Amino acid sequence: MIYVCVPVHNEARTAGLVLWKVRQVFTAFPREYQLLVLDDASTDDTREVLASYAKVLPMTIVTHRERLGYARSLEELLRLALQRTDRPKRDCAITLHADFVHSPESMEDLVKHLESGADLVVAELLQQRGRVSRALGLARRWTPRLLRVAGLRDTVSGLLALRLIVLRQALRHDTTPFLRTEGWCASAELVARLAPHARRLDAVPAAARYDLVQRPSRIRPWRQLLDAWRARSVIRAARTVVALVLMAVGLHAQSDTASRPDSPSLSAMAIVTPPAPVAVPFPVGERLVYGARYGPFSVGTATMQVAGIDTIRGVETVHFVFLIDGGALWYHIHQNLESWVGRHDFRSRRFLNQTEEKGKSWERKFDIYPDSGFYREAGRDTTVPTVADPLDDAAFLYWIRTVPLEIGKRYEFRRYFRPERNPVIVEVLKRERVGVAGKKWDAIVVRPRIPNGGGIFAEKADARMWLSDDSLHIMLALQSKFSFGQVTLKLKEIASPKENADSRPEHP
Repeated sequence: MIYVCVPVHNEARTAGLVLWKVRQVFTAFPREYQLLVLDDASTDDTREVLASYAKVLPMTIVTHRERLGYARSLEELLRLALQRTDRPKRDCAITLHADFVHSPESMEDLVKHLESGADLVVAELLQQRGRVSRALGLARRWTPRLLRVAGLRDTVSGLLALRLIVLRQALRHDTTPFLRTEGWCASAELVARLAPHARRLDAVPAAARYDLVQRPSRIRPWRQLLDAWRARSVIRAARTVVALVLMAVGLHAQSDTASRPDSPSLSAMAIVTPPAPVAVPFPVGERLVYGARYGPFSVGTATMQVAGIDTIRGVETVHFVFLIDGGALWYHIHQNLESWVGRHDFRSRRFLNQTEEKGKSWERKFDIYPDSGFYREAGRDTTVPTVADPLDDAAFLYWIRTVPLEIGKRYEFRRYFRPERNPVIVEVLKRERVGVAGKKWDAIVVRPRIPNGGGIFAEKADARMWLSDDSLHIMLALQSKFSFGQVTLKLKEIASPKENADSRPEHP
């Protein structure tokens, strides 16, 4: 199903013609569609025009008694489409203006890109037919430059198509209202909030049809440029917040995301599986502090710590803690990942994930029984089979430091405690000199990936880890790519109960 979302205010002259043109497009390009039209308190004959077309078109009309503006109207229509769909991965929505600036013929191109695998398709109105004032032309040219989104030249066209699953994912990380700006800025904000959740973002060329518009533009050019200047922080924050969310969630995404098929090239590569170490070598009190950055912006901190020695079901365990804390503007996240692994066998016994996000909190706790071959999640009575030597998310970041790594080798590990998420693949790429924590380090660059998982170690994320080229293999940096850009953790501080002359922590 294609939901065509059309916000309308005082468009009696063109609204009916636009709707009929939509019908013609889908007659020549057969697809199942519904028109969702919102009349934002029109004072002309728009209501009567819409009512007449509703009798002959597959159309739903929503009416506002008081004008709420373009952004509120558009958001309401998109939420309505999401509410109606029962197949958000397949169904899509198209946003369309009713004044004929958007040519309905462009919808066919948008849908074809979605059908070829894109999740979000934006029509870039880089050409125009008809004349506009010099001031409006300048505003239209410069506003997208102020409100940039990676991969797009025109962020403010307002003509786009999206899979509804992308909207659902975006709404999970944002409070109401979803759109906080207005006019052209709202169009750019919508793209900025959707793009990080799209696996593939496409742009298609289209022309702005000013020759068909039947009324003067409501845009006040100089006010629009001022609004765009002020909205830069909102667009930037939309990208930054998602970056922080994905960095936090990505560390344990392999336990929560859908499976993906193995890469066809895996069988053609040599697989080297080194033996697992038998004991945990890290001293209690070791603490590594990282700064999280998205481009030039600092978005928080992360800490890895060997917190202590505990006993779980009679087994002596080492307690690892991974903390993430950060935020931007109205958004804040605090995440605590804790792992308990056998001190003498390095097998996970317990894994805890506590998260506080935007005033809400939740917790997931797993008890893992490697000797019995199963694990159990708190709150569920059933047991699930596990692997012979299970590791959880936080434990894996420590365990990889104990594995002998050779340049040019590829290692395959089947130790993640949820068997269906295996294997975890680590490729050792090269040696490199890096500067972190106030000094230069010799580092080994590795590429970790989870073909059957997601998050920062997903295949498409092309993640990189820099480990110190010594017996400690300290994680110096972690870098991962998303559709909106690159997120990086860099080591800022090392604290250890025992340090040598060049300030590196030592194993006991």
